[in-house]
Amino acid sequence: MGAERPKQYLALLGKTVLEHSVQRLQTHTRISGVVVAVAEHDSYGNKLLHELPTHGKPLISVSGGAQRCHSVLNALQRLAELAAPEDWVLVHDAVRPCLRHADIDRLINALTDHPGGGLLGTRVNDTLQRVNAAGEVVETVDRAALWHAQTPQMFRLGALRQALDNAMARGVTVTDEATAMSLTGTMPLMVEGHADNIKITHMPDLALAEFYLKQQEIDS
Repeated sequence: MGAERPKQYLALLGKTVLEHSVQRLQTHTRISGVVVAVAEHDSYGNKLLHELPTHGKPLISVSGGAQRCHSVLNALQRLAELAAPEDWVLVHDAVRPCLRHADIDRLINALTDHPGGGLLGTRVNDTLQRVNAAGEVVETVDRAALWHAQTPQMFRLGALRQALDNAMARGVTVTDEATAMSLTGTMPLMVEGHADNIKITHMPDLALAEFYLKQQEIDS
């Protein structure tokens, strides 16, 4: 981002990006509570979480890890003290502040009776080109079966915890939970969400997130 602070703490319509993301989950009627992984020495993040409204539900912080998978596993280990292995958990990026409640409902409804779990995503609409080392186009990739993966990603607590443990034992650093589950032979279900569930990665994304949040207020 090139910003003065981590992107999850940048200002967005009077709140931090993290506040928006947490409250989208915490205020949903079908979610029992939220666990946030924060770097151990991140005093700002820990202070912020203690100041957030809880909406009558647990809001717990745990120490983050070196990679996403380590942070998620730390959160799952804390959840295992409160929930059963068969309970569903949703893993969400801290920098996706525009998640709609309707998309959470769609994900939960689609996966309630699914054996493995799944994730939100959107279809790839652009033409995709594969290039060689010199940057020359060598192939046009068929986009018919390609999707952009989003979060939340929803799996059973025990199964996801075991999948992440197995991946790390094999020395595989997975970049999302669906990948970890796929390594166990599970076939996660892709559930179509809205394209405005963006991940803030570059500075222009912040302005886009502001636009989407304002638009959602108009539409609601």
